Parts: sequence; C-alpha cells; structure tokens
Amino acid sequence: MNTPFLNWHGVWAIYRFEMARALRTLWQSLVTPVLTTSLYFIVFGGAIGSRMQEVGGVGYGSFIVPGLIMLSLLTQSIANASIGIYFPKFTGTIYELLSAPVSAMEMVIGYVGAATTKSVIIGLIILATAACFVPLHIAHPFAMFAFLILTAVAFSLFGFIIGVWANGFEQLNFVPALLITPLTFLGGAFYSIDMLPQPWRTLSLANPVVYLISGFRWSFFGQGDVAVGISLAVTAAFLVTCLVVIALIFKTGWRMKN
Repeated sequence: MNTPFLNWHGVWAIYRFEMARALRTLWQSLVTPVLTTSLYFIVFGGAIGSRMQEVGGVGYGSFIVPGLIMLSLLTQSIANASIGIYFPKFTGTIYELLSAPVSAMEMVIGYVGAATTKSVIIGLIILATAACFVPLHIAHPFAMFAFLILTAVAFSLFGFIIGVWANGFEQLNFVPALLITPLTFLGGAFYSIDMLPQPWRTLSLANPVVYLISGFRWSFFGQGDVAVGISLAVTAAFLVTCLVVIALIFKTGWRMKN
C-alpha cells in the first residue's frame, strides 16, 4: 500500500529483488561466516587465548566476539549495498530504474534495507556460532540490537556510495580490503586499546572503527574503550554524513548516468 510520501510497492520491489539475489547464494552466505568465525576462535582463541586469559575481567574468547561480529558486519554491509547499486550501472538497467516512478529516497530504502537485512542476519549467525565456542552473556540486549542495526544501516549507506563511485568490480573491493578491514583490525577488534602504550592509544582514537567496536562491546559486557555515548554519537554522525552525500549524488546525478 502506498502513502502520499512513499511508494511502498517500489521499495518492496527493489528489496525483494535484492533479497532474491542473496537467496541464490544462500549456502555460501551461511557457511562462510560460520567457517570464518570457527577459524578465528581456533587461531585467536586457542593460540592467544591460552596466553591471555582475560581482558578487563572478560575471558579472551568472549572478549573478541563483538570484534568478530563487527568485522563481518562492516565488510558485508559495504559489499551487499555496493554490488546492489553497481550491478544496474554495469548492465545499463539503471536508466530503467531512474525513469521508473520511484524516488531517490525509495531507491535508497530498498537497496540499503536489503543490504542491512542480509548483514544483520550474518551478524546473528556469527553470534550463534560464537556461542558454541565460548560462554556469552549480553548485558544490554536491546542496545546490542540497536548498535547492530545502526552500524549495518550506516555502512550499507557507505556501500551504496562506493557502488555509485566505482567504475569497475575491482574498485568495489578497494575500500573494504584496503581501508575497512585494516581499520577494524587496528580498532580493537581483538584487543583493548587500553593495552596500547602512549602515543599509540591516543592515535587509535582517530580511528572511527574504535568507537563502533567499543560501543558494541559495551552492549555485551557493560564496558568499552570509550564512553558509549561517544560511540553512539560517532556512529550517528557517520550515518548522517552518508545520507548527505547520497542526497548530493542524486541532486547532481554524479556517476548515476555514466
């Protein structure tokens, strides 16, 4: 049913098409995070965990769970959204989409909504897999889901921007591989930045991923490297920035028609 402000039929058509594309690779989408998470626990939990029993009073195996989820969430959100909008550009069907009775906002909701859904599902799969290896207690479950969804939406928007910017498939992997993954590893995914000596701890605060992981970790254990309010503010600011950039893209038509 449509409303005066939103064409829900158009949004649903885009969302359903993107989800159907994900279902065609369902087996790969489910098995990959399970195997990857298991390997991380074998390597990091077994090799490092045997020497580092606790971090801030939390068992090391449990401590790395939020970082593992965030690592996959960021990369999957970007990948799902970027390929979603890039593929119509690559095949030329973007012109049909732009001429359809679907607004820019409705297009973004459809693509970003599907990418967010897929990323959150993968994050929950990783959480369930981690629970098979280590004991988990989520101190703030509602905050955990809020951070999960907010981060997935923010980086799906970022992935949408990358999909519009990319001129080839190799550029789709450029930002996740050379920027997001290194920043995640250096952002406290497998350690606390409080363990770093100065000036490295202070320099780490310039890494925006630190705030994402810290806020998400707080929802699990009630503690993080930075205040949870700051983590939430940084995530929200990144989301708003992406929305502004996307609005400018549709206003100017930058790389949408070439």
